[in-house]
Amino acid sequence: MRIHVARSASELDRLRGVWEFLHVQTPSATLFQSFAWNRLAAITFATRESPFVVLAESDSGVSLLPAAITSHGVGFIGEGLFDYRDFLSVGSADACEAAWTCLSQLQLPIRVRALRGEAVRERWSSFNPASFVRAPQVLSREISGDDFGSTHSRMERSLRRLTEQGAELRQYNGSAAKLLAFVYGQKGIDFGDGQDSIFADPLRIAFMIAACGLDPAACEVFTWEARGAPIATLVTFRDGDFRRCYTTWFDRNWARYSPGSVLLYAVTRRSLLAGIDCDYMTGEQPYKLRFATSAEPLFRVEIPAGTTSLAA
Repeated sequence: MRIHVARSASELDRLRGVWEFLHVQTPSATLFQSFAWNRLAAITFATRESPFVVLAESDSGVSLLPAAITSHGVGFIGEGLFDYRDFLSVGSADACEAAWTCLSQLQLPIRVRALRGEAVRERWSSFNPASFVRAPQVLSREISGDDFGSTHSRMERSLRRLTEQGAELRQYNGSAAKLLAFVYGQKGIDFGDGQDSIFADPLRIAFMIAACGLDPAACEVFTWEARGAPIATLVTFRDGDFRRCYTTWFDRNWARYSPGSVLLYAVTRRSLLAGIDCDYMTGEQPYKLRFATSAEPLFRVEIPAGTTSLAA
C-alpha cells in the first residue's frame, strides 16, 4: 500500500494526473470533486483550511480523500462553497480503508456534509450518514420542455410582462468577470446584515469569479437586462448531463415582475428542450419547489475524534 498526503498547492499538483483519472472514473463525482476546483479552493482559502489530501494506492485499488484541516476539525476542501461532497475511488476497498485510516490518525473530528444521492450514501454507509437537506431538480425524463411550459403557463405571462418593460434575456460565459463581480457583490450587500449569506465575504466572491473562469464555456450566466443593467442573473455550470443552477440574484426594485423566478423558468425550459437536466442545488426554497419535479436527498457524516478504525 502506498500513501501520499498533499498539504500544499505544489503537492496537490503532483496528484493532478491520478486525481483527474479518478474524477472521470467515479460515477458519482461532480464538478466539486474536480482537481481544478479543489486546487483553486486550497489556494484561495489557505488561511482558513489546510489541505490534507490523502491518496492511497494498492495493486487493486486507488482512493483519494480531498480533506482539509479547519478550526472545527477535518472536513473536505471547498470551505462553504462546494454543494456536494464525496471521495474518489476505483477498484477494491483496501485503498479506501487505508486512506480513511490515515485521516483518522489526525485524532480530530471529521465532518462531511452534502453527500448527494442514495448511491453516494451507500458508499459512505459504514459511517451511518444522516439526512441533511434535499436538492430540488427538474429531470428531462420526468417532464418535457413543452409540458414544463404548459404546467407553468403563468410564467409565460410573466415573461411577456418583463419583455414589455424592455427587459432582454441574454447569456454570457465564465469570462464575464465584471458581471460576476457585480452579481456576487450584490449578493453580499443584499444579505450582509446578519442573515446567513456566504457572499458577504470578499474571499468567497474572488473564488467564484476565478472558478467561473476555470472553464468559461462550462459556466453559463443568464441575465435579464433592462436599461443597460442586469435585473436578474442565474449563474450555472454544465456538469455532465446537468446544468447546475448555482446562484440566483434579482434586483428588488423589479420584484413585482418576479425576474428571478422567470429567469429560472426560462432557463429550465430551454434546458429541457435541449435534453439537459436542471439541478437547483442545495436547499428547498419555495422558488425552487415551484418548478422541481423531484429532489435528490443529501446526507451528512460526523465521525468523533479518536475513532481509530475507519472504512468506507
